[in-house]
Amino acid sequence: MTSPPAKTRRLFRAPDTLRMAEQLRVTGAGMRQLLAEFRDARRRSPAPPRGARAEGELRIASWNLHKCVGTDGRFDPHRSVTVIAELDADIIALQEADRRFGRRTGLLDTRLLEERAGLVPLPVSDLADGHGWHGNAILARPGTRARLRRLALPGAEPRGAVVADLDTRHGPLRLVAAHLGLLPRCRRRQSAAILAALEDAPPLPTVLCGDLNEWNPGERSSLRGLAPLFGAVNGGPASFPARLPVLPLDRIMAWPQPLVSDVEVHDSPLARIASDHLPLTARLHLAAVAPQVEAARAA
Repeated sequence: MTSPPAKTRRLFRAPDTLRMAEQLRVTGAGMRQLLAEFRDARRRSPAPPRGARAEGELRIASWNLHKCVGTDGRFDPHRSVTVIAELDADIIALQEADRRFGRRTGLLDTRLLEERAGLVPLPVSDLADGHGWHGNAILARPGTRARLRRLALPGAEPRGAVVADLDTRHGPLRLVAAHLGLLPRCRRRQSAAILAALEDAPPLPTVLCGDLNEWNPGERSSLRGLAPLFGAVNGGPASFPARLPVLPLDRIMAWPQPLVSDVEVHDSPLARIASDHLPLTARLHLAAVAPQVEAARAA
């Protein structure tokens, strides 16, 4: 028995192909409808309420504000300041806080920022009207004393980090604000450079936060070189893309690890459109880790 010609076989398969195409079309339309309903519900839902600070506690945040350009395509620095005020944080690491090309001037209205959020940029930039270093800026309460170091990170594109030793009202804190590269091999080198800079410094309670551009946990992570100081690099809360977050690109990590708790995404209606990333917040407990830090200093 001979097989039917190819043209006939195609005809036999045509109804099945048409049915499958129709099923895929209906399924795709249903998924789009579900996603639209989910996004609408998220737009209507407020951000979860934030509990009061415990005695001796500080609140920290990190946010890639995408040069104040929202998911609606609008450049709106005042909207960015409003989201920063929503965070109710004592210290904030910002990424993409300056213009990308030409003169790297800051994008935020610093007077409005202090008025609404009670925060001012630390003098990280060489420019009087700049905010940061490679876009990395640090906001703190007015009068906060800080010793600042700028790190030029290796890689295929210009990247940097800021190391700030802060005198907070609850004790000293070292903050590393960073924005790592898009390529895994570059993130590995940049992680190693940050770790080397920290190993050369005397021990202080340390927080590393920023847009680290990594979503893989454990051994697959390009950040695993940070594990000797910050512990296992596991997945955090999803912060990207802001409208429907699925990837944990932004991180808040600490040494000693009990220094940080309650790492959460700030998911407010305004934050969902103000940037392509959602902000992260966390609680800091300096008194809780003071004995471990003192032991490390004495060793």
